[in-house]
Amino acid sequence: QVQLVESGGGLVQAGGSLRLSCAASGRTFSTYTMGWFRQAPGKEREFVAAIIWTGMNTYYADSVKGRFTISRDNAKNTVNLQMYSLKPEDTAVYCCAVSTYPGATRNYEYAFWGQGTQVTVSS
Repeated sequence: QVQLVESGGGLVQAGGSLRLSCAASGRTFSTYTMGWFRQAPGKEREFVAAIIWTGMNTYYADSVKGRFTISRDNAKNTVNLQMYSLKPEDTAVYCCAVSTYPGATRNYEYAFWGQGTQVTVSS
């Protein structure tokens, strides 16, 4: 079992930045792929970014590429999502998740999920 707790969400103006963090506990964190997903009201949950256990490979949705950066610290069991140039369409609940599949980008590839943190971007 893996427990995940997100933090760092909030209200920001368009063009601003936020840094989300996810703290993991439970099973060995360092061997998992970690991902961030988001879900806006009335929409399906969508993939945002993922990072494999070594940190050497990262994956991004086209909508956030060049604006978001995912990173992890295996010693601290944390994964972060640095978000720049935020847009109103980035408004959503952001969740981190754990997968045993390298490079996982699909919902069904993730076994453990956090509760999420709200990000609201005003225009």
